Amino acid sequence: MIDETGKQLGVMKLADALGLAKEHDLDLVEVGPTAKPPIVKVMDYGKYLYQKAKQEKKSGVARPKELETKTVRVGFKTGVHDLKFKAKKADEFLSEGHLVKLELTLRGREKALAHLGKEKLALFLTMLATPYTSQGEPRRSPYGWVVMIQKTKQAQHHESHENKQIAVETNQDNRKE
Repeated sequence: MIDETGKQLGVMKLADALGLAKEHDLDLVEVGPTAKPPIVKVMDYGKYLYQKAKQEKKSGVARPKELETKTVRVGFKTGVHDLKFKAKKADEFLSEGHLVKLELTLRGREKALAHLGKEKLALFLTMLATPYTSQGEPRRSPYGWVVMIQKTKQAQHHESHENKQIAVETNQDNRKE
């Protein structure tokens, strides 16, 4: 057992150690639980936690910023104006640095037209103004199509964005014929 000043008091019974801690209005904290016998220290535990947190903050240990995943859900029948509105919201999320999960939901018989749903998702991606990269290709989920995107550098995005836009325009032209 170690007292509040750091002086070793030797081995003593638990009841005696608790009595000594209570006598000084302090806590009995187990600091070496694996040792035989366990090592305990008399201290103000709240003050100890406060100083430890203060020291971590002062030392500049930067905690990584948590990436929050935002979801933008679009339906198969969603109109162009609504797609633009949701694309604007997705742009806001991307510009804030969030990870964005885009979901295109297919309901009932729409599931049979999954290829058209994928084209609609591609159209939605072309409406985004913020540079982004997708974390893989759009994949099928039980409810439709899902793709995860995040903000990237302008140069990388510009080429891929134009290519996607050309691909979507040609697909739309093919459907009209």
